[in-house]
Amino acid sequence: MSLRAAARLPALTAVVAAALAFALPALATTYKWVDAGGRVVYSDQPPVAGQKYEVVGGAPPPDNPNAAREIANKDIELRKVQKERVEEAKKADKTRADAQKRADVCTQARAAVRTYESDQPLVTTTAKGERAYLEAPERARRLDEQKRLVREYCPAG
Repeated sequence: MSLRAAARLPALTAVVAAALAFALPALATTYKWVDAGGRVVYSDQPPVAGQKYEVVGGAPPPDNPNAAREIANKDIELRKVQKERVEEAKKADKTRADAQKRADVCTQARAAVRTYESDQPLVTTTAKGERAYLEAPERARRLDEQKRLVREYCPAG
């Protein structure tokens, strides 16, 4: 070993010792328990055997080199799930709206069938805005149209 390297050795040793002195307490585990006198005790040494204790400070978990990638993948997966939920909600809303529309058309068509099948005279408005009685052929045509809507929009039963 050269004279110059030998002169640096104590300084290098002191730096390494200082780094270890600061790093090791950070890695130490801290224990907490209540002693016989009822006082809460914190220590880096576990209590005597049989004493209940709690670990309150442990060594930090090892670094995960894939942590950023895993977080990004979880974020992508979360966004995908959220998008699927939004799409499912939109689909459910559309299904409900379609069912409501079908029910409304069914109700109106059934009421119209009852009206056209009744013996009551029906009045309509002409293109000129005049009132006129609905003649039998037009009444039959409208009745057939409403019956078709009932078959198409109303559930069987």
